[in-house]
Amino acid sequence: MDEKKIKVMTVFGTRPEAIKMAPLVKVMENSKKIDHRSCVSAQHRDMLDQVLDIFNIKPDFDLDIFEHGQSLTQITSRTMEGMEGVFKTFEPDIILVQGDTTTVFSGALVGFYHKIKIGHIEAGLRSGNLMSPYPEEANRKLTGVITNFHFAPTKESKENLLKEGYDEKLIHITGNTVIDALFEVIDDEYKFEDKFLKDINFNNRILLLTAHRRENLGRPMENIFKAVKRIVEEHEDVELIYPVHLNPKVRKIADNILKDVNRVHLIEPLDYVPFANLMNKSHIIVTDSGGIQEEAPSLGKPVIVVRKETERPEGIKAGTAKLAGTDEKNIYKILNDLLNNQNSYKKMANAVNPYGDGKSANRIKNIILKSLL
Repeated sequence: MDEKKIKVMTVFGTRPEAIKMAPLVKVMENSKKIDHRSCVSAQHRDMLDQVLDIFNIKPDFDLDIFEHGQSLTQITSRTMEGMEGVFKTFEPDIILVQGDTTTVFSGALVGFYHKIKIGHIEAGLRSGNLMSPYPEEANRKLTGVITNFHFAPTKESKENLLKEGYDEKLIHITGNTVIDALFEVIDDEYKFEDKFLKDINFNNRILLLTAHRRENLGRPMENIFKAVKRIVEEHEDVELIYPVHLNPKVRKIADNILKDVNRVHLIEPLDYVPFANLMNKSHIIVTDSGGIQEEAPSLGKPVIVVRKETERPEGIKAGTAKLAGTDEKNIYKILNDLLNNQNSYKKMANAVNPYGDGKSANRIKNIILKSLL
């Protein structure tokens, strides 16, 4: 008689989701007790495909919903209609969604309609402001309401869920799978193929900047760029590398303030592996991204978060990150201190990463097996 297998489906649609889901896809595929299928919405097409190639993932179902200029409503409806057919074909026991995208909420909602158990990876993150980040804060809260397994990355994210009244028995602290993925791709001997990065003097102190948030467009982004420009101009051994987001509004602001500034390098967005290795070679990271706040501390890199609030306060509390806001003077002051004060730098660089040890995917798999077999 065949041994009973749990039917598990992983659902994701964007590059960040794919990175964090990749370790889970691998452990699910390698388990003899799991019948696994993966489904991508392709909410982001090109950036998603890059990650699928890196981790050698071939989705069993591809909804291919991407269209230029698509609205949140269109992403939601197309994903839901596509998932309807997928669930009827495979009939999973549990679906796993990751994070806070529109694909996450749409996939979870269709799973709920089909009375399929839902596992939410990276559950419990909260900024406390429903409109920031938008629409992600709402997506993760809405997904939580219909989730059966809350896989919280940290103690703080578990506390957030308990405050909202979720049953403690359904919450599992697992660490973040992003650390699992990161450890797979970092190479201290990594050689860049990008023509600009090949010529960078990595003996200088590298400031790595990422900035793209909707809520930072306009004056906040101008402030961020002016602060880092001033830092580079005042420190001869500092170089700024900014992989500029494809959003034309972001590019316009970047060109206005940072173009043609000595030792400032505006480059095209990087694939995951070169970007991860660029983080590893950087001195300080300035970002409004979420995932980087988790990844950089694993590499011993201080993170300056240029946002007014963060749903990842663990790094702030641990000392690996500082919440700088978007005030030009404050960003400048924090960066200047880290560059001029070795004790300040070491304190951040040596702080313990609160986000995991690279074994999160196995923990999640084991919880599912124990609960559903």
